[in-house]
Amino acid sequence: MNGVGRRSFLRGAAAGAAGAVGAAAVAGVAAAAVAADDGPGPSGRLIAFEGDHQAGILTPPQAASSFVAFDVTARNPAGLSALLRTLTDRIRFLTSGGVPAATDVASPPTDSATLGASVPSDGLTVTVSVGASLFDDRYGLAPRKPARLTPMPVFPDDHVEGSKELHGDLMLQICADSRDTVMHALRDITRHTRAGMQPVWKVDGFHTAPRPAGTPRNQLGFKDGIANPDVTDPRVTGDLIWTRGTGPEPAWTAGGSYQVVRIIRMLIEFWDRVSLHEQEDMIGRRRDSGAPLDGASEHDRPDYEADPQGHAVPMDAHIRLANPRTPATAGQQILRRGYNYERGLDLNGDLDVGLIFCCYQQDVVRQFQAVQERLAGEPLVDYIQPTGGGYFFALPGVRGGGDFLGSGLLAGR
Repeated sequence: MNGVGRRSFLRGAAAGAAGAVGAAAVAGVAAAAVAADDGPGPSGRLIAFEGDHQAGILTPPQAASSFVAFDVTARNPAGLSALLRTLTDRIRFLTSGGVPAATDVASPPTDSATLGASVPSDGLTVTVSVGASLFDDRYGLAPRKPARLTPMPVFPDDHVEGSKELHGDLMLQICADSRDTVMHALRDITRHTRAGMQPVWKVDGFHTAPRPAGTPRNQLGFKDGIANPDVTDPRVTGDLIWTRGTGPEPAWTAGGSYQVVRIIRMLIEFWDRVSLHEQEDMIGRRRDSGAPLDGASEHDRPDYEADPQGHAVPMDAHIRLANPRTPATAGQQILRRGYNYERGLDLNGDLDVGLIFCCYQQDVVRQFQAVQERLAGEPLVDYIQPTGGGYFFALPGVRGGGDFLGSGLLAGR
C-alpha cells in the first residue's frame, strides 16, 4: 500500500498514539579519554571536563544517555550564578570520579552509593544548554540571548499538541558508558541543585553496538548517522559546529553550539508491514549494508548528479532530501548525536520506541531548520511522529579551575 491511500490509513490508525521524529546516531571525534578494562562494570574511561568546548558534543556517543529539561527557579541573578557554579562543581567531580566527602553516621550520606564507595568516571559527560525562556525578565539576560535561540517551532509533520515534553530553561545531556552511571549523576545533580532548578521532562536513550559492523542502527533497522561531517577537522567544526561570538552573536557565545533535541516515535507496527524495497526507497539506503542505493558500501557517496531523475535514489528519499550534497547546501550540514529509546507500551498496546534526535550546529536556522523544511511531507512521515523536544544553546566550555559554566553569560551581573 502506498500513496494517498496508505497515508490516510496510517494517519487514521495512528491517531492518539504518542510520537517522535527522528533519525540519528553520530560518529565523532574521540575526546580526551583513557580506556580501561573491557570487563563488566564501569569502563574506567575519563573524558576531560575542562576545555574551550563542553564534552558530549564531539564526543562519540556513549552507551547510555538521559536528556532532562529543567525550569530554573533561582530567585535572582545571584541565585542563578550560584546554581551554575554548583552545577559546574558537581559535573567536575562526577566526570573525574573519586571518593565522596565523608560524613558522620548521624548525618545524611553525601552520596547515594549506587555506584559503590568510590564514584567511577565511566566515560561520563554532562553537557549543559540553556533555552530561550531563560532570557525572559527574571534575570535581566534578554540583551545577552544567543541571536538564533528561540522556542522550537512546530513543523508541518509534528505531533506535539498537548505535549508536556517541550522546551525548558535548561537542558542536561547526561551520557556515560553505563546506565547506572547516568542515573547516579542525575540523582546527584538534582540533589545539589533543588533550590535553583526543577526537572520538568526526561527521556532516556541507549546507543547500540554496530551490527554487524560500521554505523549503529536505529529502531527502523537502518544504519543511522553515516553522513556526519568530519569533526576531526577544525575547519569543519569552525564552520559548522561552534559559534564564533561575532556578528549578531554576543561575544560570550564563542565556543558554544546550538543544540536541537527531538523525541521521535517510530511506528514500528506499521513499518514492519512494509516491503523491504519500499523501506529502502524511503530511506535511500540498503538496509543490510547501509550503502546508498547507487553504491556498494555504507560510506560510498551517492552520485545525485548522475541520477537527476531519481531512478536509483528516489528524489523524495530521506538521505537525498536531508543532504542534497550541493555546494549551496554544504553549509547546512549538522552533527547528529542521537540515541534510540524504548518506553514500554502505549494505551493501544503498541511499542513506544523511537529516536532521541540530537544535533549540534553553528546556526540552527541555517542548518537544522533548513534541513527540516526540505523533509516536510517526505514518505517517511507516515512512520515517524515527532512528539517533543526543544532548541537549546550549549554553553561554552570551562577554562580552568576558577571558571564555571555560563561565566561569560553572567559576567558583570
